[in-house]
Amino acid sequence: MKSLVRQWTVACVFVLADAGAVRALDLAKGESLFEKCHACHAVKQEGGTLGPPLAGIFGRKAGSLEQFRYSPAMRRSSLIWDDTTLDRFLTEPQALVPGNRMPFAGMPDKSDRDDLIAYLHKATIAQ
Repeated sequence: MKSLVRQWTVACVFVLADAGAVRALDLAKGESLFEKCHACHAVKQEGGTLGPPLAGIFGRKAGSLEQFRYSPAMRRSSLIWDDTTLDRFLTEPQALVPGNRMPFAGMPDKSDRDDLIAYLHKATIAQ
């Protein structure tokens, strides 16, 4: 019985230690990071210049907006935009979709990507 209690206690310590490592997302930082994206993308349906609008992006197939001229590579991709896909794309766009037209080298910092994606959830709710 003592062994079982000790194993359970050790397991709880690891779970609590891991929970303490979780970082709160920073929407203000995400909005600030979006300024780099804003030159090409809008968070509303209207606006944006070079890149497609990001309104309603979550759950949308990549390259699917009729009114935007995507690269053939993006149109052929089978990506559906969600947190995981956006995280991978923002890390290194050319690695995930080789031949896409987005002139962005990537965002190597995971916490920056997390904050940006959290901001996009708030800012791109379908209008």
